[in-house]
Amino acid sequence: MIRFRKTAAFDKPAGLVLLDQTQIKQQKISAVFPPEIRKAVLSVLKTGYLSDSAGAVFPLTVGEKLIVVLNLGDPSRLTPAYLRQYIRSALVSSYLKTQKELEIVLHRQTDESVLAAIDAVLIGTYSWQKYKTKKIPEFASQKIWLAAAPKKSYETAVVVAGGVNFARDLVNDNADDVTSQYFEKVIRDLIKGQKKFSLEVLNRKELKQKGLNLHLAVNQGSNKDPKLIIVKYDGAAKSRKHTALIGKGLTYDTGGLNLKPTGSIEDMRMDMGGAAAVVGTLRNIIKLRPKKNILFVVGMAENTTDANSYKPGDIFKSYNGKTVEIGNTDAEGRLVLADAISYTVRRYHPERLFDVATLTGACIVALGHDHIGLVSNHDTFANAALKAAAATNDRAWRLPSYPEIAEALHSQIADIKNIGWPKGAAGALTAAEFLRQFTEDTPWVHLDIAGAGFNDSPARGYYAYGATGAGVRLMTRYLLEN
Repeated sequence: MIRFRKTAAFDKPAGLVLLDQTQIKQQKISAVFPPEIRKAVLSVLKTGYLSDSAGAVFPLTVGEKLIVVLNLGDPSRLTPAYLRQYIRSALVSSYLKTQKELEIVLHRQTDESVLAAIDAVLIGTYSWQKYKTKKIPEFASQKIWLAAAPKKSYETAVVVAGGVNFARDLVNDNADDVTSQYFEKVIRDLIKGQKKFSLEVLNRKELKQKGLNLHLAVNQGSNKDPKLIIVKYDGAAKSRKHTALIGKGLTYDTGGLNLKPTGSIEDMRMDMGGAAAVVGTLRNIIKLRPKKNILFVVGMAENTTDANSYKPGDIFKSYNGKTVEIGNTDAEGRLVLADAISYTVRRYHPERLFDVATLTGACIVALGHDHIGLVSNHDTFANAALKAAAATNDRAWRLPSYPEIAEALHSQIADIKNIGWPKGAAGALTAAEFLRQFTEDTPWVHLDIAGAGFNDSPARGYYAYGATGAGVRLMTRYLLEN
């Protein structure tokens, strides 16, 4: 829980005081500090006990209070991402992680610093420990006071961070628990009793009747049910078209008959990170209620192996009639998304659409783990999405899309192939191009979160191990502002 108040009160058992290098060198301490705390902090600065390194902390006691001073380093090099990282590291340090109540005193009360602190507290201290028999204390505080005057934008940021963590919970849990049926129940529970929300669910029978054969093909080897789940939110006038969010929901991906090797398969429960991001954004919209019309779409399937698995060389007819040659069964997410995009476009006629997916390893090669790969057929839409990414620190980088790349998906025996040629070249771009061919020229932004969506190290930036909820902040911000 985060509470806001205009100025610091230093009335809690512990406090985290942020200072940048300029403040430290000039020994500038705010007049709001009580005399005894001001004297103790100045003493630390004068003696030079606080390390010059950005992110360094120094604990001191004033009476029965614990005050931890955090050095933010050179203010000219202090990015929002670093600020989140430094605050998060201090909060989970041995000094503060067991504190039940805590006040954070910012170096500067700007919107940027306050929003960074909110993310550091709510997103940065998230820890997935559901299956640990002995919980490891990461951050115990349930009551955080932030020295910043309350604003609607800050309260919104708190809600949005909750949606990020909701998505992370979905991704981090066991694949045999978080099935398509589980997703449907989660969504039904979210919208239960909510006005202006309606639900459409296509199960195996309906998918077959309507001809979503690419979606069904991916799921052929699984004993789990495939589903296309669509939530329609009518928050604005009926005359206004919807913005669609479409998420890839592979609850587990073995690669199919093109089986993933050891080292690449163990965390494939995260292959529904796109669907989880859509559901996390749905949760935010339910709480924030913007006057917009929005579609939340998740294509759920499991790509596994048995005698019924779809095969390389097979050809399937998509929902929009285009035939697809299967060049690799591990290029499955684009098949589920292609039918989901086509169905959404033809049934609901959205004004624009996002798709979000843990789609390609090639995107990780290109951009690493700190940026979402963004591809679009519409400059204005893409620029607005990039603006939302920059504002929320849900960082994205635009990758190119151009007419000639369609030639890479040529098939000798079908209309299109699900992998590009030459093999291994521009995999993130050819995957995006495959999806573009099912948008029917609807303004479209593709978000490849394969790298940004999951952290497989103990800590990266301000994320602990596991899902990051990539895409939730970006899409929520876009929906609120456009």
